[in-house]
Amino acid sequence: MHEPERFKSPEYLAVLGEASTSEACHISSSALSAMQEAAKKDYPLEACGLLIGSINSGWQVDEARQIENLNKERAADRFQLDPAGYQSIDHELRGTGREIIGVFHSHPDCPAKPSPTDMESAWEGFVYPIISIYNGEVADILCWSLNENGNRFQPLSVKYSKK
Repeated sequence: MHEPERFKSPEYLAVLGEASTSEACHISSSALSAMQEAAKKDYPLEACGLLIGSINSGWQVDEARQIENLNKERAADRFQLDPAGYQSIDHELRGTGREIIGVFHSHPDCPAKPSPTDMESAWEGFVYPIISIYNGEVADILCWSLNENGNRFQPLSVKYSKK
């Protein structure tokens, strides 16, 4: 896998925390498949979507839903979630005991590491899986969350379940 020089720059390295957390992200096989399929379908552009589940002893992701990437000018290396898609899913989940707990997106032909742009739009408490996709095939998936100070991403361990 090729890592573009920008991922080695001080600006990119500044968004990565040095310590990982003891919390884990549990992802169902159906959510994992949905994220991978979205990344493959939209390659060579970035795919994005929402993660649905619950937060207790880490993130429990039981569903992933693709949302339209509204960034048409730089869709190869940027995403912007459609707010109407977010609001629709949020409204649908009210009273169900499930909630939006994160955002996934793909990095076409780049590593599964967050960028300064990812930091600008990150929310505390959310989980952020990034799917690295090279030549149309998923190469890696790494999960991230913001640290206590909300100023850097920290890596999370990922556990997959058959649900």
